[in-house]
Amino acid sequence: MAKSKPHVILSAAISLDGKIATSTGDSKLSSRADIIRVHKLRSKVDAILIGQNTLQRDNPTLSVRYTKGKNPIRVILDSRGKISSNSKIIKTCNKIPTIIATSKKISKKNLQRLRQHPLEIIIVGENKVNFKQLLKQLEKRNVKKLLVEGGGIVNWELIKQGLFDEIIVTITPYLLGGKTSVNFLQGIGFSKISNSTKLKLKNVKRQKNELVLHYSK
Repeated sequence: MAKSKPHVILSAAISLDGKIATSTGDSKLSSRADIIRVHKLRSKVDAILIGQNTLQRDNPTLSVRYTKGKNPIRVILDSRGKISSNSKIIKTCNKIPTIIATSKKISKKNLQRLRQHPLEIIIVGENKVNFKQLLKQLEKRNVKKLLVEGGGIVNWELIKQGLFDEIIVTITPYLLGGKTSVNFLQGIGFSKISNSTKLKLKNVKRQKNELVLHYSK
């Protein structure tokens, strides 16, 4: 299978039962050691991407902390441009390069509001963000490595379309359960195991009470 351009890495901390957040949105699964590991990974990529659900749930800055390194470009998937002007992403976009990836469904009001901020708006897709088009646009902007810290919907779309190269997951010592908890993969799922991409285990690292699994296609 052909490699993605840019090189796409999916990253997440998951519970033993494959959840990345509880039904109330609590996603604080990682230990401090794992948080430091993730920030080191962030410092080695050109851009970092999240979806709107992760943005609303965590309100992150997506910056590099706990280690030395340059902040990657932040790419926010927001089909209708609803990101709050009070979000940490908007409030820091004058310091950290930021791209809002949206669709043609964005309202004129939201488009005008976002254009008042020092960020870049990329319109890719009719009703929602088209990942293939977005990756092409990021490649043009010299993004060679893209780290995805998205939720289950974003992860599923990239895996379904084969638009990823590596997956790094930290297995944490928690069991969350719950039908409405957020899975690492949401969406409809594959109907047959044979339809899924069989991954190759590259590395296993024990982190005290956690395991970091590194897979590639």
